Amino acid sequence: MIVVTGGAGFIGSNLVAALCAREDEAIVVCDLMDAPEKAANLGKHRIDSQIEPGELWGWLDDHGDEITAVFHMGASSSTVETNVDFILDTNLDYSTRLWRWCAANDVRLIYASSAATYGDGTNGFVDDNDPASLASLKPLNLYGWSKMAFDIHAVTLAAAGVQPPQWAGLKFFNVYGPNEYHKGGQRSLVVQLFNQIGETGGARLFRSHHPDYEDGGQLRDFVWVGDCVDIMLWLFDNPGVNGVYNFGTGQARSFADLARACFTAMGKTEAIDYVDTPENIRAHYQYFTQADMTRLRAVGYTVPPTTLEEGVRCYIQDHLATNDPHR
Repeated sequence: MIVVTGGAGFIGSNLVAALCAREDEAIVVCDLMDAPEKAANLGKHRIDSQIEPGELWGWLDDHGDEITAVFHMGASSSTVETNVDFILDTNLDYSTRLWRWCAANDVRLIYASSAATYGDGTNGFVDDNDPASLASLKPLNLYGWSKMAFDIHAVTLAAAGVQPPQWAGLKFFNVYGPNEYHKGGQRSLVVQLFNQIGETGGARLFRSHHPDYEDGGQLRDFVWVGDCVDIMLWLFDNPGVNGVYNFGTGQARSFADLARACFTAMGKTEAIDYVDTPENIRAHYQYFTQADMTRLRAVGYTVPPTTLEEGVRCYIQDHLATNDPHR
């Protein structure tokens, strides 16, 4: 039996779809069904059961000897959340308790970290697993700080011998793809541009306020959600791999590139306008992110990433432009 926390969310539901397709083990989803889109994320897949996060601990006590692995995708992913107690409870304390349960019950744990731990990238994007290196990062928001704090907990506990039989954390970069529709303003730029282009015929991007970047030249490591699923399944199939790893394409692309890929996938003529970056985010705006994939390649994951153009085409033509965009 496999448990997926956050299994009705964005990355989690894509993982659930792939696990269900394998038909190897029963799949249990732990998530709040607090939006109709989240129910739709699971609508095409036969899961064994669904429980709410507050029920997980009692459920684990009753079913612990049946569980082989936990994929911990559940978290508050809002980058604008300012409630410290809520983030501590949801993203740090809950994760630490789950880690300790997996360690005590000999259950494998694969969890979602985030590239938000790197902040503005001043200290680079290298996934060094030394606690001091992890602590030197400077996240720009409470969400990124909580992910960094748990990564530090993970490597410190593992070094002390308090660890699941396999554990791996993945610092996901800028993920896009189906089943993110419940995320509101936190949805990827692809779906936002799809809506803009469909409604107005054009796209709006932020103007650059940095002398080293032209308008639309801000760079991100955009990663297709299907690739995120592939790496999690690969880790599951390679139980000897442990540690915190970056996961992106390893190649930053511009927002203008992303917009052009959307126009191409929609069969529309390119028309991009630029607007000022809002004052409230301008001082902390990231102009560059790019995953250093060296460590993950070194442990044997050599699958080439999906190109931005192919990922955007698949997202738009196979999902967004259809009657049912869910995976």
